[in-house]
Amino acid sequence: MTSLRSSRHSALAVGVFALLDPLPIGFFTAAWIFDIIYIYSTEIAWTQAASWLIVIGLFLAIIPRLINLVQVWVGSAYPQTSPIKLHFWANALAIVLSIFNAFIHSRDAFAVVPAGVTLSTLVVVLLLLANLQLALRDRTA
Repeated sequence: MTSLRSSRHSALAVGVFALLDPLPIGFFTAAWIFDIIYIYSTEIAWTQAASWLIVIGLFLAIIPRLINLVQVWVGSAYPQTSPIKLHFWANALAIVLSIFNAFIHSRDAFAVVPAGVTLSTLVVVLLLLANLQLALRDRTA
């Protein structure tokens, strides 16, 4: 992962960002897996657990995005095509999709399929691609 460390960035903010940034990926991926399990088992508990995981993932996703917003966009010299900015936008889009997904998961369990599963899949793929492009660009830089 790219280090956001520079002489102008707060060490506390960088530490909190590094600690909290991977957590939403785990929660959203677990929700996606629970949605897939629900498709095959039709046990309502899996959808309820997935909805809780999405909400917790959303709460944990907001703090790193706010830190990232300040570090990348305020007074920084990152170019427009910077992988860090693309990572920011992909994560922001994943948060927006997860908000819609939380509303879909608040419905009846049978109404979650296929829209909730599709949104969960999109969120996981988007986060995977965002982190993958960041890691690959770091490796070549």
